[in-house]
Amino acid sequence: MLFRLYRPQDFSQLYAIEQACFQPPFRFPRRYMRQLVDSHAAATWIAEEDQQMAGFAIVDWTRELTRESGQAIAYIQTVEVTPTHRNRGIANELLRRIESSAGAAGATALWLHVAEQNAAAIRLYQAHSYLPQGREENYYAAGIPALIFAKTLESAPAA
Repeated sequence: MLFRLYRPQDFSQLYAIEQACFQPPFRFPRRYMRQLVDSHAAATWIAEEDQQMAGFAIVDWTRELTRESGQAIAYIQTVEVTPTHRNRGIANELLRRIESSAGAAGATALWLHVAEQNAAAIRLYQAHSYLPQGREENYYAAGIPALIFAKTLESAPAA
């Protein structure tokens, strides 16, 4: 399995995975997905096998404007693996890669929303030390809540 950063020519395969993995209201609109992958304040990692995309993950970040700090906080937009490539550790590695990208961008914490019924994703995040932070009602659509998870990133030791 090859892991690499997104290239613009990847978009059609990437969005095909989005369509295979999620149905509305969980699916990102094509236009929004394009904005995410094209953002300079985001990283998109691709998992590829035999020149076919097996999965991808997207993280973006923003600077928190507080008196205490101007630190970046990262948000995991999605981690997706095609059904035929699941249970091979791909999501674990994609998650590690986006965490690393967020840390390199100066993020001190990551957070995310996950559908309450997405047990596999919840297990993935918990295995990587994400902790529950609450629940947001009607996040995906009326009557479809999301759980909120977060993780503090360890800061790199000073040189």
